[in-house]
Amino acid sequence: MFNPSREQVRQFFTEAWTKRKAAGVLTPLETMAADLIELHPEYHADLENPEVSEADYSVEEGRTNPFLHMSMHLAINEQLSIDQPPGIKAAFQGLLATRDAHEAAHIIMEALGEVIWEAQRLGTPFDSDKYLELIRRHATRG
Repeated sequence: MFNPSREQVRQFFTEAWTKRKAAGVLTPLETMAADLIELHPEYHADLENPEVSEADYSVEEGRTNPFLHMSMHLAINEQLSIDQPPGIKAAFQGLLATRDAHEAAHIIMEALGEVIWEAQRLGTPFDSDKYLELIRRHATRG
């Protein structure tokens, strides 16, 4: 299983963004990353700062870690592409009835973060059923 270090993740995103800005040739995964970065102009300065590889994004600072955020977007894109956990694609479609795809992805991201946090806190396996239920609950709220 691929398990990149913090530095490798940060390098991947900053290089993808640098290539996009320079109209360079990107791999399919870099293209996906650069497309996500374009949707988040609030992260552009971080991705253009060479010192960012050492930055900490603590909750106490009130700043979102752009690399974690983009990584979660990529993970959700992968989940949707293979419908894993089964039913996530349908839950996403339910969200799209009242939201755009980016907002829907952020709702899924919140659910993913909540379920991961709970599993880590309790020392239990990831609960796919709860994950999908949290997503579906948003879809019914409109």
